[in-house]
Amino acid sequence: MSHTYSTSSPAAGTDPRRWWAVAALALSVLVVGLDLFVLSLALPTISASMHASTSDLQWFVDAYSLVIAAALLPAGLLGDRIGRRRIMLAALVLFGVASLACAYSRTPGELIAARSVLGIAAAVILPMSLAVLPVMFAPDERSKAVGAVGGAAFVGYPIGPIVGGWLLDHFWWGSVFLINIPIVALALLAVVFLLPESRGERPARIDVTGVAISATGLIALTYGIIKAGENGWGNAVAIATMSAGVVILGGFVQWERAVSRRADRQPLVDLRLLRSAGFSWGTTLATMVSFALFGISFAMPQYFLDVRGLDSLASGIRLLALIAGLMVGLAAGQLVQSPRKPTTGRPNGGPLLGPWLVAGAGFAAMAIALAIGTGTSANSGMGFILSWFAITGLGLGLALPTTLNAALGALTPERSGSGSALMRAIQQVGATIGVAVLGTVLSTSYRSHLSVAGLSPAAAQAARNSLAGGVAVADALRSPALLVAVHNAYSSGVDLMLWVSAAIAVTAAVLAVAFLPRRVGEPARPAAEPTAGDAARAEARAQ
Repeated sequence: MSHTYSTSSPAAGTDPRRWWAVAALALSVLVVGLDLFVLSLALPTISASMHASTSDLQWFVDAYSLVIAAALLPAGLLGDRIGRRRIMLAALVLFGVASLACAYSRTPGELIAARSVLGIAAAVILPMSLAVLPVMFAPDERSKAVGAVGGAAFVGYPIGPIVGGWLLDHFWWGSVFLINIPIVALALLAVVFLLPESRGERPARIDVTGVAISATGLIALTYGIIKAGENGWGNAVAIATMSAGVVILGGFVQWERAVSRRADRQPLVDLRLLRSAGFSWGTTLATMVSFALFGISFAMPQYFLDVRGLDSLASGIRLLALIAGLMVGLAAGQLVQSPRKPTTGRPNGGPLLGPWLVAGAGFAAMAIALAIGTGTSANSGMGFILSWFAITGLGLGLALPTTLNAALGALTPERSGSGSALMRAIQQVGATIGVAVLGTVLSTSYRSHLSVAGLSPAAAQAARNSLAGGVAVADALRSPALLVAVHNAYSSGVDLMLWVSAAIAVTAAVLAVAFLPRRVGEPARPAAEPTAGDAARAEARAQ
């Protein structure tokens, strides 16, 4: 049914089933991506059905993010210890059970609890989907595998609204969670029959204290950022929790340094990875991809729904332009990074273009597309919008797998699970920051451009709170002029936010050219020397 790769398996890059295994991993990531996008569609219906408060609705979303932040690092370590395939199977089963619990929840508390369990499962699936790739693939093939797995998450952008919108039109709100079940079933079968087992050597005791400190710090930091995005960056609770999170995580770093010098414990993360330019810059740039895409993934669906008056299905169909560009970008990236035959005159059959140039070109394409997108107005033609969507997807297909592969290239098969978890944790926190910062830019610009003169204080407050609130007030007052003002104010906010996203993409392009490896498989910096704790643990295992 399957076999096991050791940490130094020479089978990497030779197993003929490895590309089918990538399909299993992509399915696993897709189910997590779908869950992220379908919930946002169902929130209004859930609110009416459960009589949920605004706080409840926030916790439906926040509970998932907070649990993922807390569980990522220990999930990676468990994968290294007990087997990455085994823990992936357990996580998929848990994800399916939690999806059923979400679908049939009767109270807000039950749904929040079920969403928390979903977060635990997702915290395992996300790092494990990448952790097995350094074991299964040689460096010259790994970028293609990373592109397939990394790109699967973005397929959820259009599929979530398309499928979720159709289900909400024909069935009750719980059906948006039930769509996870058949995908989980397919992923389970694929993982059982196609994915090889891999694990590290049996290490010393788990760093339980490190798990507790990291979980507390990541929860505090993530919660503070979420509150800042919701209540403003001057909010006292947001500042206090963010500060506490930073201090706790600083203490975690010091603790891990101490643990790494001991022979009887395995540190939760290998802090030497942060000194690797390939890992640190690859992870940083992969996180910046999420920043730059925020304008499409969050703001544009609202634009389609409330400015252009489209339904969820029509909105999702238009997002397919992003996926089309993504597929082209993935194919182009693999073409220019595939090994060349020696007859081309290139030494050792090296690739046509190095990671630094491919990622730099991808970010540059995204920057150009997002800058073009700043011309979007309430009346822009769909051809114009879909064109810059597609170019953004093209840049994404070039940049995302290249940056992820640079980070994965710094991982050893021994600890690829914990290394991938560290990478995902950084991305999770970074993406949360991006959502909060860019969301603040959007909402602030929307409020500054919206004139509420002549409205009652209650109506003015409702209109200024959000786009949906502004549309609702305009409809209630039967005021076409206010509706036009709301649409134009939101479009102006989107344009400003896209300028910020374009600036982030330009910065990322410069950093990619400056710091990513010159060619596939080349470390950006020499590998870190083993610590005293590494040597002691190796000697203990040998005995």
